[in-house]
Amino acid sequence: MEKIRCGWCEKDDLYRQYHDEEWGKPVYDDETIFEFLILESFQAGLSWYTILSKRENFRKAFDDFDYKKIAKYSDQKVEQLMQNAGIIRNRLKILATITNAQKFIETQKEFGSFSKYIWGFVNEKSIDNKPKTLEDIPATTEISDILAKDLKKKGFKFMGSTVVYAHMQATGMVNDHIENCFLR
Repeated sequence: MEKIRCGWCEKDDLYRQYHDEEWGKPVYDDETIFEFLILESFQAGLSWYTILSKRENFRKAFDDFDYKKIAKYSDQKVEQLMQNAGIIRNRLKILATITNAQKFIETQKEFGSFSKYIWGFVNEKSIDNKPKTLEDIPATTEISDILAKDLKKKGFKFMGSTVVYAHMQATGMVNDHIENCFLR
């Protein structure tokens, strides 16, 4: 019998694998949380599929998403990234990645871990929205609005409410698998 999935992931095997193995599963380790923050910040204005298909290129280009290294990137490294056709070559997003790595480290110091900070917005447990259809899934919520505002106050870039909500979905802070999805 064919597995029933959320309709958005039926484009190809890459999307189905991401849906089945990662999307919506709670993530608590700072390294993976940072990876998703960066990928989602690059997604702003683009499709998630575009980012997902370039994920390995991003991983190589950005030192396996090592925020400690990224926080120290030089102008020379920025220029190198701007020449990398395997990633999204947007100077503002590349510079934002460096800033976000620095702010990520500051937030870790303040809260003990970034995970503790971000999961605090949902009282350390996933919110189950129980959507019946894809149309029932919002682009933003009151919590993503509050979190985005707080991240902006901390100095993060490209972290609007839509990007933040996508991050919350990806890292399992919210469960937006539709009612008949096999992962529900």
